[in-house]
Order: sequence, then C-alpha cells, then structure tokens
Amino acid sequence: KDLHAHGIRSVTVIPNGSDAVPLSSLDDKPLQSPLRLICVSRIAPNKRVDHAIRATKLLVERNVAAELTIVGGGETKPELEQLAKTLGLEDKIRFTGQLSEEQKNLELQKAHFLVHTSLREGWGLNVIEANAMGTPAAVYPVGGLVDSTVPGQTGLVTAAETPESLAEALAGIVKTPELYTRYRINAWERSKTFAWPAILPQMVAWLEAQAKAK
Repeated sequence: KDLHAHGIRSVTVIPNGSDAVPLSSLDDKPLQSPLRLICVSRIAPNKRVDHAIRATKLLVERNVAAELTIVGGGETKPELEQLAKTLGLEDKIRFTGQLSEEQKNLELQKAHFLVHTSLREGWGLNVIEANAMGTPAAVYPVGGLVDSTVPGQTGLVTAAETPESLAEALAGIVKTPELYTRYRINAWERSKTFAWPAILPQMVAWLEAQAKAK
C-alpha cells in the first residue's frame, strides 16, 4: 500500500519465510487461569514493552489472573523491571533475557498469547513463530502486525494502541474459550504457509521472470 501511494505501479508481494517448524500436532491448551502472556522482543523504546506490562496490571485489576513472560534483552530492561515493581507485579512478570531458539519455542508453546505492542513492524516474524507453536497473537493495529495477524481469524488486533485496549481484548477472549481454540488452530495452520518450501518457489519464479524480462 505504501509503495502504491508513492507511485510504484507494479508490486509483487512474496511472504517472509520462517525458519520455525510448525508443531506436527496441537496438544490441548485450554484458556484457563492464569492467562499466560509472552512478549518476545528486543527491549527498546519503539517496542513499547511497557504497554504489555501495563495491560497485565489492568487485567489483574479486572480480576483476570494473568502472567507475562518477557523474552529478550535491551537498553530499557532496567526501566521495565522497575515498572513491574512499581506496579506491584513482581510475582506476575518474568524476565528471561535472551534464550536459545529451543528455549524460546518452549516458552511460546506454554503461553496462551503472544503480545506485540510495537510502534510499527516490517512484518512481525515472531507472530508467525508463535503461531507455529500453537500460540495466537494479540497485537496493536500498526503496519506489519495487521498483516502477520489476521483479525478475527488467527488472533486479536486491538481497537487502539493502548494498554487499555489490549487488556479489553484479552479480557473479552477469556470469556469465549471456544473462540480462542479456533484462533489457535487457524494460526497454526496458517503458519505452515510460511515454511521455506512454500515460499522459495515463489521467490525463484519471480526472479526468473525478472531475468527473462531483461
């Protein structure tokens, strides 16, 4: 859309490939208490991880038992750790630091939702990685994330870019566990379409077409 807006007439979209191998099958993961949230991100101001922490606080205030795991490192980690203490969430927020791919995937499998509150993403690859582990995402309505999550099908896209809106969306889904199960299945199935065997032929075909055109 941005390219079209700048006058580019011919645009071919080839989805990002993902190294994450989707689970061979989905185990049951009922949406039961506590609501397990995970944020996988470089901890920097533009990622707005503090919004995920504040949304967790709002959920707790709504009597929705919620826990948040934050995977990753970055310059604002000390500030976020202090924010968790200030909000009285020391027992609800867990900072893991950097993890191996295997460890990260295990954390994603355990979580009910990946939360992604960036200002903007080019695509949001970690959404697809979470989907491959059977975990849908709850994301802000920003560039990239509105493409990696299909609202109402593979996860939640909030109405606004605020912790309040994120908490509202998550509190709502807790009341409809059957909808959550559908999101899980749809997200997992869609993640398979981003495997390299599905993506590479599209890339090769496009490159060959450009070579022939010259």
